[in-house]
Amino acid sequence: MSGPAIPSLPAKERLILELLIRDAELYGLELVAVSKGRLKRGTVYVTLGRMEEKGFIFSHLEDAPTDQGGVPRRIYEPTAFGRRVLKAYAHVSRTLTPEPAR
Repeated sequence: MSGPAIPSLPAKERLILELLIRDAELYGLELVAVSKGRLKRGTVYVTLGRMEEKGFIFSHLEDAPTDQGGVPRRIYEPTAFGRRVLKAYAHVSRTLTPEPAR
């Protein structure tokens, strides 16, 4: 008898969820900037795509700025499922972290 698979949450994905929950919605390069060097431009979009497939985040295309002639940006937001997974992983890591020796 097997139940649903427990989702994995690698450190990069955990960081992205934490940043998105803190800031509500960000686009890829904003995530790189607010991560203060912990996320890299070359891998952030691959990670975001994987997270969207897992159901941790969703995205939508923002209209291009009309006055600046820019291109549309993909905006990412956490899903309720992503929030629950992060909360569960935080609880498990607190519970399983050894207490300091006295």
